[in-house]
Amino acid sequence: MLPIGKRGDTVDEKLKKLDAELSRYKEQIKKTRPGPAQEALKSRAMRVLKQKRMYEGQRDMLYNQTFNLDQVAFASEGLKDAQQTMTALKSANKELKGMMKTVKIQDIDNLQDEMMDMMDMSNEIQETLGRSYNVPDDIDEDELMGELDALEADMGTEADGVPSYLQPDKEEPDLDAELNLPTAPSGNATAAAGRANSQVEDELGFPAVPRASVRS
Repeated sequence: MLPIGKRGDTVDEKLKKLDAELSRYKEQIKKTRPGPAQEALKSRAMRVLKQKRMYEGQRDMLYNQTFNLDQVAFASEGLKDAQQTMTALKSANKELKGMMKTVKIQDIDNLQDEMMDMMDMSNEIQETLGRSYNVPDDIDEDELMGELDALEADMGTEADGVPSYLQPDKEEPDLDAELNLPTAPSGNATAAAGRANSQVEDELGFPAVPRASVRS
């Protein structure tokens, strides 16, 4: 047995065939002259129309049944979802109750108080360790100025009263100028020496001896 939805589709196909048959009878009636032949065509068309009405009623009934079944299925799925949700909520509630038994507000407050006490003790220890010894707190202005004058006398001052360690660095001496070293020969001087040697070779017919090779 076909499902209700499939049966409704089958009825729709039959209705399409009946509609096509009615259209054919309509064209034949238009082409036929009034008389017994036309009346016979009208009688056949009437039977087809009655079948169409019957199938339309069946189709509507099947579609209504399908709609009702869909509503029932939707309601059933909704109830199943609600049951699963309730089961999950109950399980979560049970777990939360078990966890709350192990966690107490008083224990949390006590832990916070202990942490605060430990922080206070740590601060006291740090202050004690950082305490200075034999340092007078009552230093007046005269004593301060005397100490500054003594520091200035120890360090010494340069021009305009600026200490030596604040003076800018002096320019570094030119070591080449102090040692009076000759400058390196340039390219022009080398070329001039070459030309002079060539001139001597041309005049005497002997190659010129480099000056560096002549011993004194």
